Amino acid sequence: MKYQATLDGKQHEIHVIEKGEGVFEVVVDGQAHTVDALPLDHGAVSLIVDRASYSVEMEESGDGKVNVLVRDHVFTIELLDERRMRMRLAGGRFVVEGPQVVTAPMPGKVVRILVAPGQEVKEGQGLVVVEAMKMENELASPKDGTVKEIFVQEGASVEGGAKLVMVE
Repeated sequence: MKYQATLDGKQHEIHVIEKGEGVFEVVVDGQAHTVDALPLDHGAVSLIVDRASYSVEMEESGDGKVNVLVRDHVFTIELLDERRMRMRLAGGRFVVEGPQVVTAPMPGKVVRILVAPGQEVKEGQGLVVVEAMKMENELASPKDGTVKEIFVQEGASVEGGAKLVMVE
């Protein structure tokens, strides 16, 4: 999966390729790293990046950004997948119309379903929570509308690109 991340005001291009359970190849600005991720009991994640070990704690800030604590330093990161990046670059010059299917950004497990079929939702409202790369990711509605269909159940494993929820 391809992402754009803003860290301390600087843009970075990130590609994430799952190599095995908890092991990923992460390419940041063209430089490849092997990342082994293991969730810890207290909500942190233990990472081995190349040969260096890190304990990382994350907290969503509510504005689409994540505060990440690494070795007593807090980084604020905004992470956009390819679709969200295109929407941002369009500068709001278009409106999402028609049925929209929210898909899994990468392989993972459905942790929670936050909506029900027939429920009215607002753009940006959480629809489903998927655990991927040992982190929980709340996937949001791309538009105001009605939940037409839910394609998955809580606890289900999903592949990257799997259909999760349709909003009309």
